[in-house]
Amino acid sequence: MKSWVVLAAIAAVLGAAMPLRAEDAGDAAQIKNLEANYAAAIRARDIDRLMSNYVNSPDLVVFDLIPPRQYNGWDAYRKDWQGVLAGCKESPVFEVTDLAIDGDKSYAYGRSIQHLKCPGANGGAMDVTFRVTDVYKKIGGKWFIVHEHISVPVDLETGKPDLSSKP
Repeated sequence: MKSWVVLAAIAAVLGAAMPLRAEDAGDAAQIKNLEANYAAAIRARDIDRLMSNYVNSPDLVVFDLIPPRQYNGWDAYRKDWQGVLAGCKESPVFEVTDLAIDGDKSYAYGRSIQHLKCPGANGGAMDVTFRVTDVYKKIGGKWFIVHEHISVPVDLETGKPDLSSKP
């Protein structure tokens, strides 16, 4: 009998200590909707809709592909996106694939592969596939991106980025 009580106590402690997976809480669907809204906003070149997915705070930090090394704050990252979208002559092609989400009721993270393609306003074209890791925080019942890290693989022999990023 004593061992049964000990096992039940251990199970209760482990169950309380283990984070609730975002999928189990229904939060994964909300985060997937956030990512779908993000992608649709890029395709529509709607900067307000795009930035509504990020926490509007000076605490937002984004490690982007283009200099500077990081953007600190919502205003700085909004300005970056304004420049990117202004550089597209037409609505971009944009997709998010391989999205995986995990977390608990307050914080979650997601990783995905994203592809952006658009004819440039100056005649060139942007066509890049990149890796994204987002950290989400639930604030007032809504999920926001509070940190983002974007990267591409780099060929260490040449020092050149792999912008087509195939597995």
